[in-house]
Amino acid sequence: MLSKCANPACSNRFRYFHEGKLFRMAVADKNDFDARDGMKKSSGRVEFFWLCDDCKTELTLSFQAGMGVTTVPLPRAALAAAS
Repeated sequence: MLSKCANPACSNRFRYFHEGKLFRMAVADKNDFDARDGMKKSSGRVEFFWLCDDCKTELTLSFQAGMGVTTVPLPRAALAAAS
C-alpha cells in the first residue's frame, strides 16, 4: 500500500493519483535470484511506488538485486528538459 513518497529523505504523503509519479515495478527478494547466473526467477510479484511532485523532478526509481527498489538521480539531460 502506498503511504508516502518512495524517497526515504522525503516525508510527503500520498493522497491523489494525479500528483507525483506512480511506478509499477516487478520486485524480487533474495530468494528470487538464481545464484549460478544472477538472473531473476519469475515470481510475478508487482508493487507500486510513488514519487511526489518535488522528488519526481530530480529522481527516478530503480530495482537493484540485493538492494530492492532505490531512488536514483535523473540524468542531467532529463533534468534540463523538465525545467
